[in-house]
Amino acid sequence: MNMVERLAATSSATRPRVAVLLPCYNEAAAIAQTIEGFRRALPDATIYVYDNNSKDDTVRVAREAGAVVRTERTQGKGNVVRRMFADVEADVYVLSDGDATYDASAAPRMIERLLSEQLDMVVGTRESDATAAYRRGHRFGNRMLTGCVTWIFGQTFSDILSGYRVFSNRFVKSFPALSEGFEIETEISVHALELKMPVAEVPTAYAARPEGSESKLSTYRDGFRILGLILNLYRIEKPVAFFGLVSVFFLALAVGLSIDLLITYVQTGLVPRIPTAILSTGLVLLGILSLSCGLILDTVTRGRREVKRLAYLSQRPPGT
Repeated sequence: MNMVERLAATSSATRPRVAVLLPCYNEAAAIAQTIEGFRRALPDATIYVYDNNSKDDTVRVAREAGAVVRTERTQGKGNVVRRMFADVEADVYVLSDGDATYDASAAPRMIERLLSEQLDMVVGTRESDATAAYRRGHRFGNRMLTGCVTWIFGQTFSDILSGYRVFSNRFVKSFPALSEGFEIETEISVHALELKMPVAEVPTAYAARPEGSESKLSTYRDGFRILGLILNLYRIEKPVAFFGLVSVFFLALAVGLSIDLLITYVQTGLVPRIPTAILSTGLVLLGILSLSCGLILDTVTRGRREVKRLAYLSQRPPGT
């Protein structure tokens, strides 16, 4: 008995409510195929398509394919995901893209692992040999950004930019979703790492887009936005380390500027170049203030993390 049959055989009283969430922008060429794929894989799931101001026939095609169609007017994938997480009630959430690139048949396997191991997130890591499906620029950017997250947070996922994920109810309802664009996947990954949630990865096939469907992800523009988000999260989540580095920079610069002044003072008892001496003193003060800010903000961060952890724990665990 395969995963789909096992889920279908579960009694209606104990069967988890599954919601498939598909954020869409101009995906008329692929959305019907995407809906059909998830309908076959998860026949009892409710499929939601959230349109983000599409200029083509995405809304009409999605309705004709049998999805529940809703609209989010504020542009950006992060805004759409935030709206979906707030509006939809379910036990298990499957988040994917509406471009038919992710393997819908992997969803039951991901859900099965989420429930059997009581995880809060399962990430579908992309596996593809097709250059058209997973461009080299995107591969390189993904590796670079994943490396940044690993360096900052110590542990990470192998594909932090994957848009194919399965969530528990307590993950979705405790996730603040502050991002506006394609950096939402990075924020999701960091949220799981920050609260030390039980998570896993499942390799999934990744295909090229159907003809007529175009990627909305800009390699450089969105890559820099994601990198900016990582640095911002580093500042927020690890303020002592962030402001400590700033402090070291100011102190090192002050020492570099003042070495000649100190040598001259030891030899002659005089302080030449008064402006340089004043600048060095100011840099030392900035370094001390920066470190003080980091220590104060670390207390704030710990309190905020405790509140997020309590919000997370207030929801029932998956599979119960």
